[in-house]
Amino acid sequence: MPTPDHLTTDAKVAVLIAEGLEEIEALAVVDLLYRAGIAVDMLAVGDDIEVTSSHRITFRCDALLAAADLSDYALVLLPGGIPGTLNLKSTRAVTDEVTRRLESGLPLAAICAAPSIPAELGLLSGRRATANPAFIDALEKGGARVSRDSVVIDGDLLTSRGMATAVDLGLEIVRFLLDDDAVDALKKSVVYQR
Repeated sequence: MPTPDHLTTDAKVAVLIAEGLEEIEALAVVDLLYRAGIAVDMLAVGDDIEVTSSHRITFRCDALLAAADLSDYALVLLPGGIPGTLNLKSTRAVTDEVTRRLESGLPLAAICAAPSIPAELGLLSGRRATANPAFIDALEKGGARVSRDSVVIDGDLLTSRGMATAVDLGLEIVRFLLDDDAVDALKKSVVYQR
């Protein structure tokens, strides 16, 4: 992703892109962060910098995950989608980073099916979280206190329900990294009327 002309923070966000992701859950958030002046890198989880979504839309990522140091990022986002979530979950570098972040109090965001990844790793016990309705059982089995809110923030963990809540998640990530004023300005600029 091109770096915004005017950066509002030194914090950078990594979006982990796997084959078969739900593209809106990644790209809506990336777009909002860019507009807010937050640098974002879309990192391809596989061996190819070009990734095809679950809806057969192909786009080019900024770099391969294998070439990145995720400790350089203030926040990591896991988009959902099927089989995208399964491809994220089957990648050791992803599960290692999810574990490292949540055990160290470092910010992690996940949307749709992707909150099932930390749940299945045993990292959501007692924490508030949400997910796509088809993945609520995975959260409950993982010990999460399940909410059906569009976005749930529990300390360093931000979770969201699905494609239609991606804008809400993007706004909450902006609030998390910047402040309420940045969110208000962003809502106005994108004609957010909710």
